[in-house]
Amino acid sequence: MINENWESEFKTRLLEHYDEMKWLYTELYNDPHAFDYFCEMLHQYYAERSDLLKEWDEARIAVPNWYQGNEMLGMLMYVKQFAGNLKGVKEHLDYVQECGVNYLHLMPLLESPAGRSDGGYAVSNFRKVQPELGTMEDLSDLATECHKKGMSVCLDFVMNHTSEDHEWAKRARAGEKEYQDRYFFFDNWNIPNEFEKTVPQVFPTTAPGNFSWCEEAHKVVMTTFYPYQWDLNYNNM
Repeated sequence: MINENWESEFKTRLLEHYDEMKWLYTELYNDPHAFDYFCEMLHQYYAERSDLLKEWDEARIAVPNWYQGNEMLGMLMYVKQFAGNLKGVKEHLDYVQECGVNYLHLMPLLESPAGRSDGGYAVSNFRKVQPELGTMEDLSDLATECHKKGMSVCLDFVMNHTSEDHEWAKRARAGEKEYQDRYFFFDNWNIPNEFEKTVPQVFPTTAPGNFSWCEEAHKVVMTTFYPYQWDLNYNNM
């Protein structure tokens, strides 16, 4: 549903991809009302974008293949290894710029349990930066400073699983079916064992298998990477 009160610029952009997005969304969720809510969220995020980001939006619309240009040079980094924390990265942006970098790729930096983080890929809180790296405000400040210097910012965002310490996982362990349905839970090993016959293993030596027993729930849960990373079921999110 297109809201007539939305800005003409936003409506023009949305309509360009509306039919395809709706088809893809309803193929997965089969819920037109949820898609309307999704569009409302898109508009909210658009309305909250800064003037600087909206200028970047316009520039990228004018040059849609901007990321393929020969002038693009990316740098991938773990924040802690490069500068200790997000403020440290911000303090070293002049050096990054002197290197000719205009695309900064930050490896996972959201909150994850010590010793069970898989390099930051086992996220326990998607709304909080790992404390020793800084805060969400620090991340926002870094992104703003990068944009002022003409640098794009990419965050390695984990979408296919959560940490077993995530709120959803805790509630799933406690037996709440709604949250168990957000993952892949099985009452016994019968179905998981059938999958294991053909599904490849990501870490066959350090984390063999694709499923783990959850003692608290007395069920089996799908854990493609590590036992502390629970795969998300996108049909129920």
